[in-house]
Amino acid sequence: MSEQKLAVLLVIPLYNHGATVVEVVDRSLATGLDVLVVDDGSSDRGLDRLAGYQISRIQFRENKGKGTAILAAFTFAADNGYDAVLTIDADGQHNPLEAPLLVDEAEAGCWPAIIIGSRRMVQETVPGSSRFGRNFSNFWVRLECGRDLSDTQSGMRLYPVKQMCGLKLTRSRYDFEIEVLVKAVWGGVDVRSVDVSVHYPPAAERVSHFHKFIDNVRLSLLHTGLISRRLLPLPHHKVVDGPPREERVFVQGNPLKTLKNLCLESSSPFWLAVAVWFGIFLGALPLIACHTVVIIYVTYRFRLNKVAAVAASQFCMPPVVPALCIEAGYFILHGSFLLDLSWDRWVLEIHYRLWEWFVGSLLVGPVLGLLGALPVYWFARNMRTRAERRISSGSANVVEDEGEYRC
Repeated sequence: MSEQKLAVLLVIPLYNHGATVVEVVDRSLATGLDVLVVDDGSSDRGLDRLAGYQISRIQFRENKGKGTAILAAFTFAADNGYDAVLTIDADGQHNPLEAPLLVDEAEAGCWPAIIIGSRRMVQETVPGSSRFGRNFSNFWVRLECGRDLSDTQSGMRLYPVKQMCGLKLTRSRYDFEIEVLVKAVWGGVDVRSVDVSVHYPPAAERVSHFHKFIDNVRLSLLHTGLISRRLLPLPHHKVVDGPPREERVFVQGNPLKTLKNLCLESSSPFWLAVAVWFGIFLGALPLIACHTVVIIYVTYRFRLNKVAAVAASQFCMPPVVPALCIEAGYFILHGSFLLDLSWDRWVLEIHYRLWEWFVGSLLVGPVLGLLGALPVYWFARNMRTRAERRISSGSANVVEDEGEYRC
């Protein structure tokens, strides 16, 4: 927990939002925080509208990306003695007057930490693509760093300057905001969220520089790299001194308690379903004699429920699922099904069958995984809903009984 007030620099990355940046800066200055505007090569002369404002400025001659603008702000903040940088978008989506909420959370809890302003998307004007994009991003970040975060796409964040300058970051555009979260968690930095409001103007008035094709390709490549790195048994670059953050201990002296902890690990309906999907998908692959080891390792790295995944993988035991995969792979490669059950086909040509098994499992595995995950999700969700109703009903009865006793 921090023992002193943090010196916070409020940073506004600016790229062709001249129509809204003046109001954003006015509200930012009203918080009492120092303000830095980083003009990322704007062509609408938005920075000129801030002439006379008591703010700091950085201006790029050409557009380099939001990530580069924020990295420049980190360097500026480090050179000028700031402890934290608080970023706010220049399009008016965030309310700068809520910046103290993030500062208060940072000063009240564990430090260093990244504090995310989690947007309350309750407006009718919030586009469906934004809701989907946020949930999609949250899912992948959860797999990549093991943290359940409510809004991994929010641009309203408070960063610890020293630790951010120590991270090895490679992305420079919208993908920067995902990379910095995941690598910060890997580096030992705490990440927390506070709820903030969000303003989405009508579609006709909305200005966005997110390129649906190019930026989604960048994000896909980033997630592929982060997932691959997550699976490697190599230590991550640490930027926080001292022991790692406290995590739940699953292995205990009592075997029954260990089993209970394993069963309760990531036991929300959704993540149970994800564990089942992974178990069935990996179980369908031709990982002969090592399915269980691989499943335990993968679920450990992704912090999924190991018991659910291993149990689900048993549905892929020979001969049915391997035969389905081989038939599917044979059809994909040759355009027909393998109907010859002779010794030569299935034993002497085993190397061909293994390749067909692998190719077919890439189709059969995900489909079977989905068929297994959906009923698990439905069942677990219904069980949780019933449990919550029983708890709620029990609490109401207790209150009623206490009222009768007092009377």
